[in-house]
Amino acid sequence: MLAAVDHVQLAAPPGSEGDLRAYYAGVLGMTEIPKPPVLAARGGCWFQAGSVRLHLGVEEDFRPARKAHPGLRVTGIEAYAALLAERGAPVTWDDDLPGHRRFYSEDPVGNRLEFLEATG
Repeated sequence: MLAAVDHVQLAAPPGSEGDLRAYYAGVLGMTEIPKPPVLAARGGCWFQAGSVRLHLGVEEDFRPARKAHPGLRVTGIEAYAALLAERGAPVTWDDDLPGHRRFYSEDPVGNRLEFLEATG
Protein backbone atom coordinates (compact mmCIF):
# COMPACT_ATOMS: atom_id res chain seq x y z
CA MET A 1 0.00 0.00 0.00
CA LEU A 2 1.34 3.45 -0.90
CA ALA A 3 1.95 5.72 2.09
CA ALA A 4 3.68 8.87 0.79
CA VAL A 5 5.96 10.27 -1.88
CA ASP A 6 9.55 9.85 -0.71
CA HIS A 7 11.13 12.19 -3.27
CA VAL A 8 10.87 13.49 -6.82
CA GLN A 9 13.76 12.87 -9.21
CA LEU A 10 14.60 15.39 -11.91
CA ALA A 11 17.37 15.05 -14.48
CA ALA A 12 20.20 17.47 -15.18
CA PRO A 13 23.15 17.56 -17.56
CA PRO A 14 26.64 16.54 -16.47
CA GLY A 15 28.57 19.33 -14.76
CA SER A 16 25.50 21.38 -13.75
CA GLU A 17 25.73 20.76 -10.00
CA GLY A 18 27.00 24.28 -9.24
CA ASP A 19 24.06 25.88 -11.04
CA LEU A 20 21.65 23.46 -9.35
CA ARG A 21 23.04 24.31 -5.90
CA ALA A 22 22.75 28.03 -6.64
CA TYR A 23 19.10 27.59 -7.62
CA TYR A 24 17.72 24.95 -5.25
CA ALA A 25 19.62 26.16 -2.17
CA GLY A 26 20.25 29.82 -3.04
CA VAL A 27 17.01 30.74 -4.81
CA LEU A 28 14.45 28.26 -3.42
CA GLY A 29 16.00 28.11 0.06
CA MET A 30 16.27 24.32 0.22
CA THR A 31 19.06 22.53 2.08
CA GLU A 32 21.42 20.25 0.22
CA ILE A 33 21.51 16.80 1.78
CA PRO A 34 24.38 14.37 1.30
CA LYS A 35 24.06 11.53 -1.17
CA PRO A 36 25.38 8.11 -0.19
CA PRO A 37 28.98 7.79 -1.50
CA VAL A 38 28.12 5.18 -4.14
CA LEU A 39 25.41 7.49 -5.54
CA ALA A 40 27.48 10.68 -5.14
CA ALA A 41 30.01 9.19 -7.55
CA ARG A 42 27.34 9.40 -10.28
CA GLY A 43 27.03 13.19 -9.90
CA GLY A 44 23.92 15.21 -9.19
CA CYS A 45 22.70 16.53 -5.86
CA TRP A 46 19.80 16.17 -3.43
CA PHE A 47 17.81 18.89 -1.66
CA GLN A 48 15.24 19.05 1.13
CA ALA A 49 12.89 21.59 2.69
CA GLY A 50 10.73 20.13 5.46
CA SER A 51 9.28 16.90 4.07
CA VAL A 52 9.88 17.95 0.45
CA ARG A 53 12.83 16.15 -1.13
CA LEU A 54 14.09 16.69 -4.67
CA HIS A 55 16.84 14.61 -6.25
CA LEU A 56 18.70 15.94 -9.27
CA GLY A 57 20.41 13.15 -11.16
CA VAL A 58 22.88 13.45 -14.02
CA GLU A 59 21.65 12.22 -17.39
CA GLU A 60 24.11 12.14 -20.29
CA ASP A 61 21.45 12.71 -22.97
CA PHE A 62 19.63 15.33 -20.86
CA ARG A 63 16.43 16.99 -22.01
CA PRO A 64 14.62 19.25 -19.51
CA ALA A 65 11.14 18.30 -18.28
CA ARG A 66 8.98 20.99 -19.88
CA LYS A 67 5.54 19.51 -19.18
CA ALA A 68 6.20 16.95 -16.42
CA HIS A 69 6.96 18.69 -13.14
CA PRO A 70 6.76 18.47 -9.38
CA GLY A 71 3.92 20.44 -7.79
CA LEU A 72 5.29 22.06 -4.64
CA ARG A 73 2.89 23.42 -2.01
CA VAL A 74 3.98 26.70 -0.47
CA THR A 75 2.68 29.12 2.14
CA GLY A 76 2.70 32.85 1.45
CA ILE A 77 2.80 32.29 -2.31
CA GLU A 78 2.83 35.99 -3.26
CA ALA A 79 5.89 36.68 -1.09
CA TYR A 80 7.58 33.47 -2.23
CA ALA A 81 7.04 34.36 -5.91
CA ALA A 82 8.44 37.85 -5.27
CA LEU A 83 11.50 36.34 -3.56
CA LEU A 84 12.15 34.00 -6.51
CA ALA A 85 11.77 36.87 -8.98
CA GLU A 86 14.17 39.05 -6.91
CA ARG A 87 16.68 36.21 -7.06
CA GLY A 88 16.41 36.02 -10.85
CA ALA A 89 14.09 33.03 -11.28
CA PRO A 90 11.29 33.24 -13.84
CA VAL A 91 7.77 33.41 -12.36
CA THR A 92 4.77 32.72 -14.61
CA TRP A 93 1.38 32.94 -12.91
CA ASP A 94 -1.43 30.57 -13.93
CA ASP A 95 -4.95 31.09 -12.58
CA ASP A 96 -6.51 28.03 -14.24
CA LEU A 97 -6.63 25.72 -11.19
CA PRO A 98 -9.78 26.43 -9.15
CA GLY A 99 -9.21 26.89 -5.44
CA HIS A 100 -5.50 27.56 -5.83
CA ARG A 101 -3.04 30.35 -6.53
CA ARG A 102 -0.11 29.01 -8.51
CA PHE A 103 2.88 29.87 -10.65
CA TYR A 104 5.49 28.06 -12.67
CA SER A 105 9.21 28.55 -12.70
CA GLU A 106 12.13 26.64 -14.11
CA ASP A 107 15.48 25.61 -12.76
CA PRO A 108 18.74 26.69 -14.46
CA VAL A 109 18.74 23.60 -16.70
CA GLY A 110 15.15 24.15 -17.89
CA ASN A 111 13.11 21.76 -15.71
CA ARG A 112 9.59 23.04 -15.01
CA LEU A 113 8.47 23.50 -11.38
CA GLU A 114 4.97 24.34 -10.14
CA PHE A 115 4.37 26.20 -6.87
CA LEU A 116 0.84 26.33 -5.47
CA GLU A 117 -1.18 27.36 -2.43
CA ALA A 118 -4.85 26.60 -1.70
CA THR A 119 -7.03 29.72 -1.59
CA GLY A 120 -10.07 28.50 0.29
